[in-house]
Amino acid sequence: MTDFANKWLVAIIRVLLIFQTGIVLTGGIVRLTGSGLGCPTWPECTEGSYTPIEGQIEGFKSWIEFGNRLLTFALVLACALSILAVLISKRRDLRLLVLGQFAGIFGQAILGGITVLLDLHPATVAAHFILSIILIAGAQSLLTKSKSEYEWKKLEKNTLHLLARTHVLLTFVVIVVGTVVTGSGPHAGDVASPRFGFDVRTVAWLHADLVIALFGVSLAYLISSTTPAATKRLLKFFFIISLLQGAIGYIQYFLGLPEVIVALHMLGSTLVWICAWKVWLSVSRQPKKVK
Repeated sequence: MTDFANKWLVAIIRVLLIFQTGIVLTGGIVRLTGSGLGCPTWPECTEGSYTPIEGQIEGFKSWIEFGNRLLTFALVLACALSILAVLISKRRDLRLLVLGQFAGIFGQAILGGITVLLDLHPATVAAHFILSIILIAGAQSLLTKSKSEYEWKKLEKNTLHLLARTHVLLTFVVIVVGTVVTGSGPHAGDVASPRFGFDVRTVAWLHADLVIALFGVSLAYLISSTTPAATKRLLKFFFIISLLQGAIGYIQYFLGLPEVIVALHMLGSTLVWICAWKVWLSVSRQPKKVK
């Protein structure tokens, strides 16, 4: 594959990753503005129309929700271009990953419809977000592999691989518990939407305790003599992003969850996850050996 073709492949996949991250932010804006049922039906926005109509009872909120739906089409286009770029480049090692992106986006559309039909039940909303996190990991893997072919390492039962597994798993758990906090708080996406029913203060402190545990694991990972230098560099970026994210989390809690800061926290969660996944890739993968 020529350098020119490879540059285009990497550029298109990078756009795919940006869109996968961006749709989490726009989904958050939908929730924070109470626009989750701005389009009360699916796949139509309102009965008899796929777009908002004049005089629709939901008002401007219908356009906010419709805008989020439109971004899904942009994401589909980016995915289609990624598939085309992979086929043209003849990178067979990328085909499964890029097809996984397509299947995941299709699954998101179905899950989004179910979420609307269930009046934004917090379990389906959380599942929607978690699937996005999985797709972001897949897109990051695709981007990393498009830059340099890699293969799986055999993970041993040693300190390095124990820390690696614990770090990425705990990061995922922190994010999942974060969805429970959101599903128990005031930003339901619509005033009439159901909530989990947990005490928001309790689950918020559980979330914070898990974040502190993650910092402890990350520090142990960083200072371990078995951690490769390249992984330590990535861990430093993870620390910076995580500290900022933690600060935003405490600020939003003590200020009563203002919408703008909550939106920053949602964006931060995706950046933390991308950093954590890059750390995991640096340990669990290795450059492919040329035969």
